[in-house]
Amino acid sequence: MVEPLFQVKVACPHCETHFHTSRVRPSFKKAAGTDTDFGVRYKGINPNFYVVRICPQCGFASTENSKDRLSPAQKKAFQEKVAAQWSYKDYGGVRTWSEALYSFKLALLCAQTVGEQGRVTAGLLHHIVWLYREKGDEEQEKRFLQYALAEYTRAFETEAGEMNNARLMYLLGELNRRLKNYQEAVKWFGRVINDKSIMDAAMIHACREQWAVTRENMLADQVEFDIEEVQEK
Repeated sequence: MVEPLFQVKVACPHCETHFHTSRVRPSFKKAAGTDTDFGVRYKGINPNFYVVRICPQCGFASTENSKDRLSPAQKKAFQEKVAAQWSYKDYGGVRTWSEALYSFKLALLCAQTVGEQGRVTAGLLHHIVWLYREKGDEEQEKRFLQYALAEYTRAFETEAGEMNNARLMYLLGELNRRLKNYQEAVKWFGRVINDKSIMDAAMIHACREQWAVTRENMLADQVEFDIEEVQEK
């Protein structure tokens, strides 16, 4: 019988130890739906539990999007802040929801310690949002949505050339909408809709849809609506 998890060998960017971490086989990834902020809901095993790789020796936690090499200064910062307090622990096997949450929070700490780019820290925060949503913890979901929004905004301001701008602007709109920052949401959706240089039809369509949802939210919450924000130019 084929097991849902398989092992891959990775090298730690900090201590250079080789260790094994688990991934979910593609045949076991069964999506039950996708939320409007790209959070995928799964039937059965959740592949997101295994996104983070944790070095058992030093505790450096990262993903495929993280730095694969650290400078001496970054290694020193990590050693002092995390590794010095770390005791050997292997997270390479089956993970519970709590262990998955811990893995992302540890990866976030590592990313902040070594000065990762905003798009990496934003992605980690967004995964934490999805984990809390899966658990039904609305208070923590909202808290981390705010953090993720701040990091996506930083990424847009500093790394826009390295990312899909239409997708990023859509996310900035959608996260603002979910946090009831409706005027900001309308502004971001409108930027995608009105920017003639954006050719991403899927994101333009998604922005039109969520702009309409935002308008419904504003009417329901009795927030004044400014149609000029998204009129075609």
